[in-house]
Amino acid sequence: MTKPILEINNISKKFRIQHNGQAYVSMREAIASVFKRSTSTSEDFYALKDVSFNVERGECIGIIGKNGAGKSTLLKILSRITPPTTGNIISRGRMASLLEVGTGFHPELTGRENVYLNGSILGMSNKEIRTKFDEIIDFSGTEKFLDTPLKFYSSGMQLRLAFSVAAFLEPEIMVIDEVLAVGDAEFQKKCIGKMEDVNRDGRTILFVSHDMNAVKRLCKETILLKNGTVAARGDTGEIISNYLKSGNIAAQWEQKAQIATPHFSKISIVLSGHQPMHTVKIHFSISCKSDMLPAFVAFDISNRMGAMVGQAIPVLEPFIKPANGEQEYSAEIDLPGLIPDDYYLGAWIGPHYNETYDWQRDCVEFSITESPQQNRTYPHAQTLGPVVPPSRIVDLKN
Repeated sequence: MTKPILEINNISKKFRIQHNGQAYVSMREAIASVFKRSTSTSEDFYALKDVSFNVERGECIGIIGKNGAGKSTLLKILSRITPPTTGNIISRGRMASLLEVGTGFHPELTGRENVYLNGSILGMSNKEIRTKFDEIIDFSGTEKFLDTPLKFYSSGMQLRLAFSVAAFLEPEIMVIDEVLAVGDAEFQKKCIGKMEDVNRDGRTILFVSHDMNAVKRLCKETILLKNGTVAARGDTGEIISNYLKSGNIAAQWEQKAQIATPHFSKISIVLSGHQPMHTVKIHFSISCKSDMLPAFVAFDISNRMGAMVGQAIPVLEPFIKPANGEQEYSAEIDLPGLIPDDYYLGAWIGPHYNETYDWQRDCVEFSITESPQQNRTYPHAQTLGPVVPPSRIVDLKN
Protein backbone atom coordinates (compact mmCIF):
# COMPACT_ATOMS: atom_id res chain seq x y z
CA MET A 1 0.00 0.00 0.00
CA THR A 2 1.38 3.40 -1.05
CA LYS A 3 2.11 5.74 1.84
CA PRO A 4 0.85 9.36 1.81
CA ILE A 5 3.25 11.92 0.38
CA LEU A 6 2.58 14.08 3.45
CA GLU A 7 1.65 13.04 6.98
CA ILE A 8 0.79 15.81 9.44
CA ASN A 9 0.66 14.33 12.93
CA ASN A 10 -0.76 16.31 15.88
CA ILE A 11 0.93 19.59 14.94
CA SER A 12 0.65 22.41 17.49
CA LYS A 13 2.31 25.82 17.47
CA LYS A 14 2.42 27.85 20.67
CA PHE A 15 3.41 31.49 21.05
CA ARG A 16 4.01 33.40 24.27
CA ILE A 17 2.18 36.76 24.26
CA GLN A 18 3.41 39.50 26.59
CA HIS A 19 1.08 42.10 28.12
CA ASN A 20 2.56 45.16 29.80
CA GLY A 21 -0.76 46.81 30.57
CA GLN A 22 0.07 49.95 28.61
CA ALA A 23 -0.84 50.83 25.05
CA TYR A 24 2.27 53.00 24.66
CA VAL A 25 5.52 53.13 26.61
CA SER A 26 7.86 56.09 26.27
CA MET A 27 11.63 55.68 26.18
CA ARG A 28 11.88 57.21 29.68
CA GLU A 29 9.34 54.70 31.04
CA ALA A 30 11.12 51.83 29.30
CA ILE A 31 14.45 52.77 30.91
CA ALA A 32 12.84 53.28 34.31
CA SER A 33 11.14 49.88 34.09
CA VAL A 34 14.57 48.21 34.14
CA PHE A 35 14.88 49.23 37.80
CA LYS A 36 11.32 48.35 38.76
CA ARG A 37 9.65 45.06 39.41
CA SER A 38 7.96 43.96 36.20
CA THR A 39 4.17 44.22 36.14
CA SER A 40 3.84 42.61 32.72
CA THR A 41 1.96 39.37 32.28
CA SER A 42 2.02 36.75 29.58
CA GLU A 43 -0.20 34.05 28.19
CA ASP A 44 0.17 31.13 25.80
CA PHE A 45 -1.52 31.41 22.42
CA TYR A 46 -1.95 28.40 20.14
CA ALA A 47 -1.93 29.34 16.45
CA LEU A 48 -2.38 25.61 15.74
CA LYS A 49 -3.54 22.87 18.07
CA ASP A 50 -3.43 19.12 17.36
CA VAL A 51 -3.74 19.42 13.59
CA SER A 52 -3.60 16.07 11.81
CA PHE A 53 -4.28 15.03 8.23
CA ASN A 54 -2.67 13.09 5.37
CA VAL A 55 -2.18 14.13 1.75
CA GLU A 56 -1.97 11.47 -0.94
CA ARG A 57 0.36 11.73 -3.90
CA GLY A 58 -1.21 13.74 -6.73
CA GLU A 59 -3.90 15.39 -4.62
CA CYS A 60 -4.66 19.11 -4.82
CA ILE A 61 -5.93 20.17 -1.40
CA GLY A 62 -7.44 23.58 -0.66
CA ILE A 63 -7.00 25.12 2.79
CA ILE A 64 -9.46 27.86 3.73
CA GLY A 65 -10.52 29.76 6.84
CA LYS A 66 -10.79 33.27 8.19
CA ASN A 67 -7.80 35.46 8.94
CA GLY A 68 -6.08 34.11 12.05
CA ALA A 69 -7.34 30.55 11.56
CA GLY A 70 -3.77 29.22 11.33
CA LYS A 71 -3.41 28.70 7.57
CA SER A 72 -0.13 30.53 7.03
CA THR A 73 1.37 29.13 10.23
CA LEU A 74 0.60 25.61 9.03
CA LEU A 75 2.26 26.20 5.67
CA LYS A 76 5.35 27.74 7.30
CA ILE A 77 5.68 24.62 9.44
CA LEU A 78 5.22 22.37 6.40
CA SER A 79 7.89 24.39 4.58
CA ARG A 80 10.23 24.15 7.59
CA ILE A 81 10.42 27.92 7.96
CA THR A 82 9.33 27.56 11.58
CA PRO A 83 9.28 24.41 13.74
CA PRO A 84 6.15 23.05 15.43
CA THR A 85 5.89 23.18 19.21
CA THR A 86 4.66 19.59 19.24
CA GLY A 87 3.91 16.97 16.61
CA ASN A 88 5.78 15.94 13.51
CA ILE A 89 5.58 15.97 9.71
CA ILE A 90 6.63 13.17 7.37
CA SER A 91 7.31 14.35 3.81
CA ARG A 92 8.03 11.84 1.05
CA GLY A 93 8.72 14.29 -1.75
CA ARG A 94 10.69 17.37 -2.74
CA MET A 95 8.78 20.48 -1.72
CA ALA A 96 8.68 24.00 -3.20
CA SER A 97 6.98 26.75 -1.20
CA LEU A 98 5.57 30.05 -2.38
CA LEU A 99 4.53 31.76 0.83
CA GLU A 100 5.67 35.37 0.59
CA VAL A 101 7.03 37.41 -2.27
CA GLY A 102 10.79 36.94 -2.37
CA THR A 103 10.89 33.98 0.03
CA GLY A 104 14.05 32.00 -0.75
CA PHE A 105 15.41 34.74 -3.03
CA HIS A 106 18.47 36.89 -2.35
CA PRO A 107 17.90 40.60 -3.08
CA GLU A 108 21.52 41.25 -4.08
CA LEU A 109 21.60 38.47 -6.68
CA THR A 110 20.25 38.89 -10.20
CA GLY A 111 17.14 37.16 -11.46
CA ARG A 112 19.29 34.65 -13.33
CA GLU A 113 21.36 33.88 -10.23
CA ASN A 114 18.24 33.49 -8.10
CA VAL A 115 16.79 30.92 -10.51
CA TYR A 116 19.92 28.79 -10.07
CA LEU A 117 19.95 29.40 -6.30
CA ASN A 118 16.34 28.23 -5.91
CA GLY A 119 16.94 25.26 -8.15
CA SER A 120 19.89 24.23 -6.01
CA ILE A 121 17.79 24.59 -2.85
CA LEU A 122 15.27 22.22 -4.45
CA GLY A 123 18.07 19.72 -5.02
CA MET A 124 18.37 20.12 -8.79
CA SER A 125 21.62 20.01 -10.74
CA ASN A 126 22.78 22.91 -12.93
CA LYS A 127 22.04 20.77 -15.98
CA GLU A 128 18.43 20.23 -14.89
CA ILE A 129 17.98 23.95 -14.22
CA ARG A 130 19.43 24.89 -17.63
CA THR A 131 16.92 22.54 -19.27
CA LYS A 132 14.00 24.46 -17.71
CA PHE A 133 15.59 27.91 -17.67
CA ASP A 134 14.07 29.29 -20.88
CA GLU A 135 10.57 28.11 -19.91
CA ILE A 136 10.90 29.74 -16.48
CA ILE A 137 11.94 33.10 -17.90
CA ASP A 138 9.37 33.01 -20.71
CA PHE A 139 6.51 32.29 -18.28
CA SER A 140 7.65 34.96 -15.81
CA GLY A 141 8.07 37.65 -18.45
CA THR A 142 11.22 38.96 -16.74
CA GLU A 143 13.70 38.42 -19.57
CA LYS A 144 14.53 42.16 -19.82
CA PHE A 145 15.56 42.22 -16.16
CA LEU A 146 17.32 38.88 -16.02
CA ASP A 147 20.70 40.35 -15.04
CA THR A 148 19.29 43.03 -12.71
CA PRO A 149 19.57 42.53 -8.91
CA LEU A 150 16.30 41.30 -7.44
CA LYS A 151 16.10 44.26 -5.03
CA PHE A 152 15.16 46.43 -8.02
CA TYR A 153 12.25 44.18 -9.05
CA SER A 154 8.70 45.19 -8.21
CA SER A 155 6.73 42.82 -5.96
CA GLY A 156 4.79 41.65 -9.03
CA MET A 157 7.99 40.81 -10.92
CA GLN A 158 9.37 38.92 -7.92
CA LEU A 159 6.12 36.95 -7.73
CA ARG A 160 6.26 36.06 -11.42
CA LEU A 161 9.80 34.76 -11.13
CA ALA A 162 9.18 32.93 -7.84
CA PHE A 163 6.07 31.18 -9.14
CA SER A 164 7.80 30.21 -12.38
CA VAL A 165 10.71 28.65 -10.50
CA ALA A 166 8.35 26.75 -8.20
CA ALA A 167 6.21 25.48 -11.09
CA PHE A 168 8.82 24.58 -13.70
CA LEU A 169 11.52 22.99 -11.57
CA GLU A 170 9.11 20.12 -10.93
CA PRO A 171 8.93 19.65 -7.16
CA GLU A 172 6.75 16.75 -6.08
CA ILE A 173 4.87 19.02 -3.62
CA MET A 174 3.91 22.65 -4.22
CA VAL A 175 2.85 24.72 -1.20
CA ILE A 176 1.20 27.99 -2.22
CA ASP A 177 -0.14 30.67 0.12
CA GLU A 178 -2.24 33.76 -0.66
CA VAL A 179 0.78 35.28 -2.41
CA LEU A 180 -0.88 35.10 -5.84
CA ALA A 181 -3.03 38.06 -4.79
CA VAL A 182 -0.03 40.29 -5.47
CA GLY A 183 -0.24 39.64 -9.21
CA ASP A 184 -2.61 41.19 -11.69
CA ALA A 185 -5.76 39.35 -12.79
CA GLU A 186 -4.20 38.12 -16.04
CA PHE A 187 -1.18 36.59 -14.31
CA GLN A 188 -3.41 35.01 -11.62
CA LYS A 189 -5.33 33.18 -14.36
CA LYS A 190 -2.06 32.11 -15.92
CA CYS A 191 -0.86 30.72 -12.57
CA ILE A 192 -4.11 28.84 -11.97
CA GLY A 193 -3.82 27.27 -15.42
CA LYS A 194 -0.24 26.23 -14.73
CA MET A 195 -1.20 24.70 -11.38
CA GLU A 196 -3.89 22.66 -13.15
CA ASP A 197 -1.22 21.37 -15.54
CA VAL A 198 1.12 20.60 -12.64
CA ASN A 199 -1.60 18.65 -10.84
CA ARG A 200 -2.53 16.72 -13.99
CA ASP A 201 1.12 15.66 -14.18
CA GLY A 202 0.63 13.91 -10.83
CA ARG A 203 2.26 16.42 -8.53
CA THR A 204 0.76 17.37 -5.17
CA ILE A 205 -0.50 20.88 -4.34
CA LEU A 206 -1.52 22.52 -1.06
CA PHE A 207 -3.31 25.76 -1.93
CA VAL A 208 -4.29 28.41 0.63
CA SER A 209 -6.57 31.15 -0.66
CA HIS A 210 -9.48 33.41 0.20
CA ASP A 211 -10.51 33.22 -3.47
CA MET A 212 -13.24 30.59 -3.30
CA ASN A 213 -13.58 30.48 -7.11
CA ALA A 214 -9.89 29.56 -7.47
CA VAL A 215 -10.17 26.90 -4.74
CA LYS A 216 -13.25 25.39 -6.42
CA ARG A 217 -11.51 25.32 -9.78
CA LEU A 218 -8.32 23.69 -8.53
CA CYS A 219 -9.20 21.48 -5.59
CA LYS A 220 -11.51 18.49 -5.34
CA GLU A 221 -11.00 18.35 -1.58
CA THR A 222 -10.64 21.18 0.93
CA ILE A 223 -9.71 21.55 4.60
CA LEU A 224 -11.38 24.22 6.73
CA LEU A 225 -9.27 25.60 9.57
CA LYS A 226 -10.95 27.36 12.47
CA ASN A 227 -9.18 28.73 15.55
CA GLY A 228 -6.09 26.66 14.80
CA THR A 229 -7.88 23.32 14.41
CA VAL A 230 -9.24 21.27 11.51
CA ALA A 231 -12.96 22.08 11.58
CA ALA A 232 -13.88 20.06 8.47
CA ARG A 233 -12.44 18.23 5.49
CA GLY A 234 -14.26 16.97 2.42
CA ASP A 235 -15.65 17.82 -1.00
CA THR A 236 -14.60 21.37 -1.91
CA GLY A 237 -18.05 22.53 -3.00
CA GLU A 238 -19.65 21.29 0.21
CA ILE A 239 -16.92 22.69 2.49
CA ILE A 240 -17.02 26.13 0.83
CA SER A 241 -20.81 26.22 0.85
CA ASN A 242 -20.95 25.46 4.56
CA TYR A 243 -18.14 27.95 5.24
CA LEU A 244 -19.94 30.76 3.42
CA LYS A 245 -23.27 29.84 5.02
CA SER A 246 -21.63 30.39 8.38
CA GLY A 247 -21.65 34.03 7.30
CA ASN A 248 -25.44 33.82 7.75
CA ILE A 249 -24.93 34.07 11.46
CA ALA A 250 -28.35 33.34 12.89
CA ALA A 251 -27.18 30.21 14.71
CA GLN A 252 -24.29 32.07 16.31
CA TRP A 253 -26.60 34.71 17.68
CA GLU A 254 -29.27 32.57 19.27
CA GLN A 255 -27.52 32.90 22.62
CA LYS A 256 -27.73 36.70 22.47
CA ALA A 257 -31.51 36.85 22.62
CA GLN A 258 -31.60 36.91 26.41
CA ILE A 259 -28.88 39.51 26.88
CA ALA A 260 -29.07 41.94 23.94
CA THR A 261 -31.89 44.46 23.64
CA PRO A 262 -31.93 44.10 19.83
CA HIS A 263 -29.57 41.96 17.75
CA PHE A 264 -29.22 40.71 14.17
CA SER A 265 -30.75 37.29 13.80
CA LYS A 266 -30.15 36.82 10.06
CA ILE A 267 -28.16 38.49 7.30
CA SER A 268 -27.92 37.36 3.69
CA ILE A 269 -26.73 39.15 0.58
CA VAL A 270 -27.02 38.89 -3.21
CA LEU A 271 -24.47 40.53 -5.50
CA SER A 272 -26.01 41.77 -8.75
CA GLY A 273 -24.94 43.84 -11.74
CA HIS A 274 -21.55 44.07 -13.37
CA GLN A 275 -18.37 46.05 -12.90
CA PRO A 276 -18.12 48.91 -12.21
CA MET A 277 -21.74 49.05 -10.99
CA HIS A 278 -22.31 46.11 -8.68
CA THR A 279 -25.13 46.29 -6.15
CA VAL A 280 -25.15 44.41 -2.85
CA LYS A 281 -28.72 43.54 -1.88
CA ILE A 282 -28.97 42.84 1.85
CA HIS A 283 -31.81 41.06 3.61
CA PHE A 284 -31.59 41.18 7.39
CA SER A 285 -33.70 40.39 10.41
CA ILE A 286 -33.46 42.04 13.82
CA SER A 287 -34.74 40.54 17.04
CA CYS A 288 -36.22 43.44 19.02
CA LYS A 289 -37.45 44.11 22.56
CA SER A 290 -39.95 46.61 23.82
CA ASP A 291 -37.44 48.32 26.12
CA MET A 292 -35.06 49.30 23.30
CA LEU A 293 -34.63 52.78 21.89
CA PRO A 294 -35.36 53.33 18.19
CA ALA A 295 -32.26 52.30 16.25
CA PHE A 296 -30.65 52.44 12.82
CA VAL A 297 -28.13 50.26 10.97
CA ALA A 298 -24.77 50.67 9.24
CA PHE A 299 -22.89 48.25 7.01
CA ASP A 300 -19.07 48.03 6.81
CA ILE A 301 -17.25 46.65 3.79
CA SER A 302 -13.64 45.49 4.13
CA ASN A 303 -11.26 43.48 2.00
CA ARG A 304 -9.58 40.19 2.92
CA MET A 305 -6.57 42.04 4.35
CA GLY A 306 -8.87 43.74 6.88
CA ALA A 307 -8.67 47.19 5.25
CA MET A 308 -11.92 49.17 5.27
CA VAL A 309 -13.39 49.99 1.87
CA GLY A 310 -16.21 52.07 3.30
CA GLN A 311 -19.32 52.25 5.45
CA ALA A 312 -22.90 52.60 4.22
CA ILE A 313 -25.75 54.02 6.33
CA PRO A 314 -28.98 53.62 4.32
CA VAL A 315 -31.09 55.75 6.73
CA LEU A 316 -29.57 58.31 9.09
CA GLU A 317 -32.55 58.52 11.45
CA PRO A 318 -33.54 55.69 13.82
CA PHE A 319 -36.20 53.67 12.00
CA ILE A 320 -36.24 50.34 13.87
CA LYS A 321 -38.97 50.73 16.47
CA PRO A 322 -39.27 49.05 19.90
CA ALA A 323 -41.19 45.78 19.71
CA ASN A 324 -41.11 42.21 20.95
CA GLY A 325 -40.16 39.88 18.13
CA GLU A 326 -38.39 40.05 14.79
CA GLN A 327 -38.43 42.80 12.21
CA GLU A 328 -37.28 42.14 8.63
CA TYR A 329 -35.70 44.68 6.30
CA SER A 330 -33.92 44.92 2.97
CA ALA A 331 -31.26 47.38 1.89
CA GLU A 332 -29.08 48.00 -1.16
CA ILE A 333 -25.52 49.30 -1.47
CA ASP A 334 -24.15 50.55 -4.78
CA LEU A 335 -20.49 49.55 -4.89
CA PRO A 336 -17.70 51.60 -6.45
CA GLY A 337 -15.37 50.00 -8.99
CA LEU A 338 -13.48 47.50 -6.79
CA ILE A 339 -10.41 45.50 -7.73
CA PRO A 340 -10.96 41.72 -8.03
CA ASP A 341 -10.81 40.37 -4.48
CA ASP A 342 -12.84 38.79 -1.69
CA TYR A 343 -14.75 41.24 0.49
CA TYR A 344 -16.59 41.08 3.81
CA LEU A 345 -19.73 42.83 4.94
CA GLY A 346 -20.22 43.68 8.62
CA ALA A 347 -23.45 44.89 10.23
CA TRP A 348 -23.95 47.40 13.07
CA ILE A 349 -27.09 48.50 14.94
CA GLY A 350 -27.48 51.16 17.61
CA PRO A 351 -29.73 54.01 18.82
CA HIS A 352 -27.05 56.64 18.10
CA TYR A 353 -23.45 56.81 16.96
CA ASN A 354 -21.79 56.35 20.35
CA GLU A 355 -23.88 53.40 21.55
CA THR A 356 -23.90 49.95 20.00
CA TYR A 357 -26.62 47.34 20.39
CA ASP A 358 -24.95 44.75 18.14
CA TRP A 359 -21.98 44.72 15.77
CA GLN A 360 -21.18 41.68 13.66
CA ARG A 361 -17.83 42.13 11.93
CA ASP A 362 -17.07 40.39 8.60
CA CYS A 363 -20.18 38.25 8.83
CA VAL A 364 -20.90 37.72 5.11
CA GLU A 365 -18.39 37.26 2.29
CA PHE A 366 -18.68 38.09 -1.41
CA SER A 367 -16.24 38.08 -4.32
CA ILE A 368 -15.50 40.51 -7.13
CA THR A 369 -13.93 38.64 -10.05
CA GLU A 370 -13.98 41.17 -12.90
CA SER A 371 -11.88 44.26 -13.49
CA PRO A 372 -13.66 47.62 -13.10
CA GLN A 373 -11.73 48.78 -16.18
CA GLN A 374 -13.72 47.22 -18.98
CA ASN A 375 -11.74 45.85 -21.93
CA ARG A 376 -8.45 46.95 -20.37
CA THR A 377 -5.59 45.13 -18.69
CA TYR A 378 -5.09 46.89 -15.37
CA PRO A 379 -2.45 46.14 -12.72
CA HIS A 380 -4.65 45.69 -9.65
CA ALA A 381 -2.11 45.99 -6.84
CA GLN A 382 -3.39 45.76 -3.26
CA THR A 383 -0.92 48.46 -2.26
CA LEU A 384 -2.73 50.96 -4.49
CA GLY A 385 -6.04 50.55 -2.67
CA PRO A 386 -9.22 48.57 -3.37
CA VAL A 387 -11.10 51.21 -5.41
CA VAL A 388 -10.43 52.12 -9.04
CA PRO A 389 -12.06 55.55 -9.62
CA PRO A 390 -13.46 56.27 -13.10
CA SER A 391 -11.10 58.56 -15.02
CA ARG A 392 -10.84 60.24 -18.42
CA ILE A 393 -8.95 62.93 -20.30
CA VAL A 394 -11.29 65.86 -20.93
CA ASP A 395 -8.98 68.31 -22.68
CA LEU A 396 -6.15 66.77 -24.66
CA LYS A 397 -3.96 69.49 -26.12
CA ASN A 398 -1.29 68.87 -28.73
